[in-house]
Amino acid sequence: MSHDRKRVVIKIGSSSLTSMHGEVSRRKLEKLVDEVVQLKDDGHEVLLVSSGAVAAGYRKLGCLERPSTLPEKQAAASIGQGLLMESYSDLFLSHGYMGSQILITRSDFSDEDRYNNARNTINVLLERGIIPIVNENDTITIDRLKFGDNDTLSAKVAGLVDADQLIILSDIDGLYDADPRKNEDAQLLNKVHEITPEIEAAAGDPGSAVGTGGMKSKIDAFKISMASGISSFLGKANTPNIVYDAVYGNATGTYFETATDAENLDQKKQWIAFNSGPEGEVIIDHRAKESIVEMKKSLLPMNIHHVKGRFEEGAVVRIHDLDGDEIGLGVVNYSSEEMKEMISLTEPELESYEKAAIERKDFVCHLEVAMPVGV
Repeated sequence: MSHDRKRVVIKIGSSSLTSMHGEVSRRKLEKLVDEVVQLKDDGHEVLLVSSGAVAAGYRKLGCLERPSTLPEKQAAASIGQGLLMESYSDLFLSHGYMGSQILITRSDFSDEDRYNNARNTINVLLERGIIPIVNENDTITIDRLKFGDNDTLSAKVAGLVDADQLIILSDIDGLYDADPRKNEDAQLLNKVHEITPEIEAAAGDPGSAVGTGGMKSKIDAFKISMASGISSFLGKANTPNIVYDAVYGNATGTYFETATDAENLDQKKQWIAFNSGPEGEVIIDHRAKESIVEMKKSLLPMNIHHVKGRFEEGAVVRIHDLDGDEIGLGVVNYSSEEMKEMISLTEPELESYEKAAIERKDFVCHLEVAMPVGV
């Protein structure tokens, strides 16, 4: 692994930041900050995706245990986010570095202009030597607009900023070939080049009682980072020097590396695949499917068999075949109304439409990338 300067995204979960009483642990924060500072001193750019707002705030809200209702969680996050940022800021400042807060929601990613704006803002911070500290905006986000957990968020942020490496710190020391809590013969996988069905089956259910992300959410995160061409690492947060060693390739844990000949998604395709929020459905026949998938051609107006939903030009839609199987996602050059009109036209009449229905460059095929379910 190259020892050149890297842009590194580090995700740390609630259970790795809090004490047994549910408060944010100053000792655990100091350990993380010290390792980030080591990387900064070496010239690396570092961005943190930090959980812990709800865990930091619920006791101050008067709750004896982590709340279960959404309003209480959001109220706890409102208190805890400020406490968490104050702790991070104080610790980074004591080493001569500045931290900054970025609160983000899924809808910030699904709107392409806001997505690009977020990238530009974070790039300025990183280039000026600031350490952005990102969290989902738990105080106002509603369930259907949530990322679900910060594992997914961290992978999307890594793609957003063209990171060289994503490090996910957890209370487990890597990915095993079976659930180590149930199988004492489970082996730690040091390197993973492909997320196989066997790996997904071994991922099992959520582990920690404090956070929301189990191994499945981490696998989904690594699918995103690998499709984006970003090297990733999963390791145990309380291991000494875990962050520093992970960047230099010496840590105990699991490294996720894409094969060198794999097709990495560019920024536009990352947005389409992982962030866009499809607005409708376009159904095409098998000949058109072969054209866009195998021959990598654009989807022409005459290829459209059926249209579902309402959408405008520039929207992202799901593309299905006649059997109902989803082929991929693409950006349309026409509204749903225009497309519905096209279906009834003859081929000579369709020739007046100069643009493709979906350009191949604005299409992401599910065969090109292992899409996380529900992302």
